[in-house]
Amino acid sequence: MSKKVVVLGAGFGGLELSTMLSEELGDEVAVTVIDRNDGFSFGYSKLDLMFRGTSLDSVTLPYREVAKPGVRLLKEEITAIDARNRSVTTDAGTHEADFLVIALGADYDLAATPGLAEHGNEFYSFKGAERAAGPIADFDSGNAVIGVCGAPFKCPPAPSECALMLSDQLSRRGVRDQCEITFVLPLPSPVPPSPETSTALISEFEARGIRFMSGRRPVKLDAGEVTLDDGSTLPFDLFLGVPKHQAPQVVIESGITEDGYVTVDSATLKTKYEGVYAVGDVATAGVPKAGVFAEGAARVVARELIAELRGGGDAEPFDGRGSCYIEFGEDQIARVDIDFLSGPEKSGVFNAPSLELRDEKDEFGSSRKARWFGL
Repeated sequence: MSKKVVVLGAGFGGLELSTMLSEELGDEVAVTVIDRNDGFSFGYSKLDLMFRGTSLDSVTLPYREVAKPGVRLLKEEITAIDARNRSVTTDAGTHEADFLVIALGADYDLAATPGLAEHGNEFYSFKGAERAAGPIADFDSGNAVIGVCGAPFKCPPAPSECALMLSDQLSRRGVRDQCEITFVLPLPSPVPPSPETSTALISEFEARGIRFMSGRRPVKLDAGEVTLDDGSTLPFDLFLGVPKHQAPQVVIESGITEDGYVTVDSATLKTKYEGVYAVGDVATAGVPKAGVFAEGAARVVARELIAELRGGGDAEPFDGRGSCYIEFGEDQIARVDIDFLSGPEKSGVFNAPSLELRDEKDEFGSSRKARWFGL
């Protein structure tokens, strides 16, 4: 009888894992991927929704397009996880697994920042980014604040991209001189593992007249005013916020989290439960919360499962390497190559903005559309 692998979540991690298992094992393994959504979208598409007039439907890849040997993808809401017994309950029934992989990403805790939902615009969910497009288009004078309400958070360069793209849009509309932009970040720099990347971004902020406030975070929003964690306040007419992140509530309620996330061995992505792994933003693997790192972690888990099911040797450990593309505005794209685990120290190599890197970013997306969805 085929071994059962149940994968919770069909993001970067779940899609890459199921694809690798299908390619290598086919019908030798029964892979069930469970996700509550109708389709997948790349995280960077949120900026397209906010600043380029793109619709959510146009950037969503329907899960019904996934057709791979040995893989079934179910649209179900996960209601309970029993990691000790590798059992998952959904609104449609119960799934038992020989191997369980938790790849549910991170959710947003808007309530952790009082007033954010009422007075601000969160832009880290797809629906939030879509809604934020209207207030951004209407903003033509006054104070805009981009605020990150907690760390760690997904895609660390994204708030910097938001600041630069907002400035560019206001300039195209001829109202930039009537607007002030302030970017508030709890980290010491925009991309701490890469000082060169951070320096380049700060230089762009200065060139565009964007005020950058590092080491601080919003803690409360009132109508037209945000309070920071040092007690100071900033006025705003437009607030674009990154909410505090946490593991999905169903994961927290399962009792398998520590300090809000699932603890794993960074080399193997194994949890303390036999046959249970966690990859991506839901896990504490010592890497940034970004899709490319979830994808890399999923490859490690896939190789481990293939080796175990085929009776092979040990898989190579997770090296924590990945590349993130960064919008510098004016159609220029930069890239930072991050290495978190393979060397003695974390490092990041900066590749300066260019039009060629925009083509490379487009290829990054199209190659995964082809690999995961056959498009």
